[in-house]
Order: sequence, then structure tokens, then C-alpha cells
Amino acid sequence: MVSVAAKSPSPVAQDGGPVRRIDLAPPGPNDLRTLAHAPVRSKPPVVLSPRLVADLPVPVLFAPDLPESAQASRLSAPLKGDDILTPVQRAAVTARLKSSLGAALAENFSLFLYVSSAPNGPLAQRLYIFEKDARGEPVLSHDWAASTGRERYEISPTGRPAHTVTPSGYYELDPDRMYVHYHSTSWDQPMPYAMFFNWVNHGIETGLAIHAASGGDIAKLGQRASAGCIHLSPEHARQLYNLIRDKYRGAVPRFAYDGGTQTMSNQGALMRGRDGTLKMADGYRVLVVVENFAGRRMVAALD
Repeated sequence: MVSVAAKSPSPVAQDGGPVRRIDLAPPGPNDLRTLAHAPVRSKPPVVLSPRLVADLPVPVLFAPDLPESAQASRLSAPLKGDDILTPVQRAAVTARLKSSLGAALAENFSLFLYVSSAPNGPLAQRLYIFEKDARGEPVLSHDWAASTGRERYEISPTGRPAHTVTPSGYYELDPDRMYVHYHSTSWDQPMPYAMFFNWVNHGIETGLAIHAASGGDIAKLGQRASAGCIHLSPEHARQLYNLIRDKYRGAVPRFAYDGGTQTMSNQGALMRGRDGTLKMADGYRVLVVVENFAGRRMVAALD
């Protein structure tokens, strides 16, 4: 933002004209910011065998991408679902979520996003949204088609080796990495309404996120198709982003951190003080649970 202000009486420059003072102010939190970046020539992804990856001289890690732009969202819209579950399937996925939550996780989070990364099955490749009722019980409100990682060893368009997997586990969202507009430099793809996980793996702030699918990936929703992120339809990603930003900011427990491996727990272990109290931090009261869960046996048992 540039503002031009003239003082009265105005100073006089050497050439006889008035002097203008230019004040440069840093961008505010709601200003659109675009960072300069060098163009990267895209190359098609190359699928590698595990043996080839093992012979590579560099480790295969989830690496963060640099944001090209960020814009705070002030939109609010009611959620629309594409619900297709039968009552038995709804009961099965609800039972599965509840069985995966310990008391501390159930109490200290208010919105639960359960993601099935299974390749196929009655509950596979969907994101399930659970909101708490008046009694504090998680209730399934929406189930949306999703895509998780392709589960292959690949070379990204920038030449980086990667395992395109969505790791199972428990994750919080990073309040400092929420972007309406974002572009992945690693995969040269847009990531609209990106909500990154707050997860450090072996010293690396990972680039895993929930975001809108784009291009041909929209038609692939409901099957494994991403480089590791969780894809949603553009409309569902926008609605979920706005819902979380509008309603779920607050104090959340911190996940345990292993200083030796420089890795944050994604197994549900929480950080506690010497007196046993939870260590809390500002964030979003949203817990993401990713499991390779197809639901066949549970649905059959309840049917």
C-alpha cells in the first residue's frame, strides 16, 4: 500500500518543485500478497519402483511449498452435502470415528474430519464431517467424495523424488498456513482453499493439506489421485474452509514432539506438563483423522 502525503508549507526541492513524501506501509493481514518466484519448467511425473527410490542419494520427504498468495476469507455459506450413505454405513463410520478417539481428543476438539484413504470399499475415499451435538457427541453431518495419495513412488515435475501417500494418523490444521489461493511449486498445480496440516516430520514442515481439486483431478474424486494431499470438490473445499475459519478458532492441545527425531506425533499422543495438564496453543479446534479404512467388515456386521 502506498500513500502520498504533502505537508503544508511544502518543502522545496533543488529544482524548485515541491517535495513529496512517500510512506510505504507493510501489507495488512487481509491484503493480497504475491511473492516473486522463478519459473520452473514442468516435467511429467515419473513413476519409480521402491528399489530405484532406495538407490537415490537424497531422502524422500514431504516438503512444504512456498505460498504464492494468501487472502483471508470472510465468506460464510451453509454446507451442502453429497450424502450417499445408507443408515448402516452412517452408523459404521460414526462408530469407527468414536472408537479411534481417546477422551482427551474427543473433549478438546469440536470438529472432526474423518478421511478414508482405502482404495475401494463402501466407505472408501470420502471425507466425513462430524460436528458435536448439545451433549458433546460427534454427529455425522456430511460425507463428501475425496481423493487421497496415489500410493506410488514418483518423481515430481521439478525432479524431486516423492512417495505420493497420505499417511494415516491424527493431525491438526496449521493456523499460519491457510490460503484461499496457493500454488504448489513441487507439482506445479493450484491448491485452492488450502488448509495445511500442522505436522513436522524429521525436521521438515510437511506440505500435506486439504484443498480443492483442479483440472482433471475433479473427475477423479472418489479414488486415489493426489500427490499426498486430500482433495475435495472446489465447492466443498470452499465451504469447509469458510466453516473452519468462521467457527472453529480456539485453543487446542499440542501434539507430542520427539526432539531426537524432530518429529511431531501423528498417533494421537499429546504434550503434557509435569503435572499432567495438556499444553495448549492457539489454532483451530479441528481434528483430522486419516485411516486406511474401507468399512466392509463393519458394514457387514451392522447390516
